Amino acid sequence: MNSGEPRQGWSNDGNGGNGGYVANGAYGTQVPAAPARAASHRGAWIGAGATLVAAVIGVVGTYLVSSGKTNADPAPPAAQAPATSTTTPGEEVRGGDDAPSDASQSQGATAGTDSTGGTDSTQSPESSASATPPTTPPAKPAGTVEWQGALAITFDEDKDLDSAPPVESEINEENDFSVYPFGTTPMLRPEAGAKSLVWKDAAKVPTHADCAGVVDTLGTSTDMKMKTGLVVCARTNDGRLARLTVKEVTGQGSDTSGVFDVVVWSG
Repeated sequence: MNSGEPRQGWSNDGNGGNGGYVANGAYGTQVPAAPARAASHRGAWIGAGATLVAAVIGVVGTYLVSSGKTNADPAPPAAQAPATSTTTPGEEVRGGDDAPSDASQSQGATAGTDSTGGTDSTQSPESSASATPPTTPPAKPAGTVEWQGALAITFDEDKDLDSAPPVESEINEENDFSVYPFGTTPMLRPEAGAKSLVWKDAAKVPTHADCAGVVDTLGTSTDMKMKTGLVVCARTNDGRLARLTVKEVTGQGSDTSGVFDVVVWSG
């Protein structure tokens, strides 16, 4: 080795060891040794850091779990999807018989009524028939005998020929004939618009057609003298045609009365 070149060496510290590092080729100059780091400090820092990270992870995890339990909205119920036919041939689908039944019931509940509460135009034949008012029976043919028989008319009891049998009506305007004495002569009077005509053909008893042909044109409300055998054609105040034949006259004054053979036709 060249003695002029710088060299490095270790000096003896007098204790049989190397005293230090010689730099720049100078012998005897001791270079201080770098202080050694204590291994215990590094391990303490690593342990503290690991503990801190574990604590932070625990806190964050606890917060996330608690937040997920309290703030998360419950999942909405899943919409029920229409049932798909997964049955095999011959297998019955559950609920298949209920749907048509419900639909028919709802249609039956709304039938017969409209939106305004009125009656529906599509009613059953039975309800339509019950709502139809009864028809008026046809009128009887003209000349049909309504009543026929013997009838007494007295001074204090007028008669309504439109009732069958003829009786005194409590309403005076409905009575057709009355009797009263005129001095010693018994009289027959048409009442309340009734008309009468004395039939003068003694050889013939007038029929319905005979009376109908004369009473409406020649009949009057004039009083007539009663005597046995007198025949009178009359029109009642309700429009019926009648024939009165005097059979008997009795009494005087307030006891005056007459017995008649009467026929009343429908018109």
